[in-house]
Amino acid sequence: MRNSLVTGGAGFIGSHLCEALLKRGDKVTVVDDESTGRRNNLRNIENNPNFEFVAGSVSDDTLVKELVSTANHVYHLAAAVGVALISKEPIQTIERNIYPTELLLAEVAQRHADGHDIKMFLASTSEVYGKNPKPKWTEEDDLVFGATTRPRWSYGASKAIDEFLALAYWYQKKTPVVIGRFFNVVGPRQTGAYGMVLPRFIDAVSAGKSPLVHSDGSQIRCFAHVHDVLDGVLKLMDTDAALGEVFNIGSDHPVTILELANLVIQAIDPNVPVKFQTYEEAYNKSFEDILRRVPDLTKLKSTIDYQPQYNLEQIIADTIRHKNAGDE
Repeated sequence: MRNSLVTGGAGFIGSHLCEALLKRGDKVTVVDDESTGRRNNLRNIENNPNFEFVAGSVSDDTLVKELVSTANHVYHLAAAVGVALISKEPIQTIERNIYPTELLLAEVAQRHADGHDIKMFLASTSEVYGKNPKPKWTEEDDLVFGATTRPRWSYGASKAIDEFLALAYWYQKKTPVVIGRFFNVVGPRQTGAYGMVLPRFIDAVSAGKSPLVHSDGSQIRCFAHVHDVLDGVLKLMDTDAALGEVFNIGSDHPVTILELANLVIQAIDPNVPVKFQTYEEAYNKSFEDILRRVPDLTKLKSTIDYQPQYNLEQIIADTIRHKNAGDE
């Protein structure tokens, strides 16, 4: 039986990953400090005999050493999440993104050097591209960040350091690692508490309130269902050609944020109007946004069989259905 360790496993993506790993027959251990994740996300699997939850931090070097010592696959999802948290807590963002990754990589490298079967998946983000003006981003494109006086860029910059670290371990020690840059992953259990746009819109319209659209809503994004994204992650971890590589993972079908708001309104209550809000009102006057975020998925699709099953309307419907059923 394969032993899989999931950091941040009580989070939105992490909880779905744990379910998928158990379904395929893995023994799964989660480590989470519940700073942004919720133990309740794991209620469907907490009694599974092949599942273990460890309350703790991946900044604890002793704990990390202990957990990695029995792992075959390590999925590192623990990180600062959400634009709202990043803007409010830039120190936490930087510290939580870099140091735990360094600890995990060192332990995975040692276990690999000792002859054990082990791989690591590093969850990165489309934020590493910063404000690169290209209409579609490929994995080899330049990273274009704003000024250090703009806290928003601390997230993308710190995750870029994570990637540099992981690739350095691959180049120098052949530590088996795969890097995935997530693009707007959405679905059941995602919370709007940290600024995530789709659950914010669904929560607002479900309560009969206007969804708050920042600026004029012309920002372009691509939304992928969490199940489609994780299907890609699991296939990459079972593909030797993915080792030491970086992959965009998500959807490549663009939509404006205003269009997204209107799709949610049509799905729940067509009588609710959109309300617009400036970035300064939503965050602060130093906030900068990215106007267009669209991935090129050529590399991913040429490495694995990646065929997303959900379009945006299905994603919205599935998220609403689970929310109404209490799975949120």
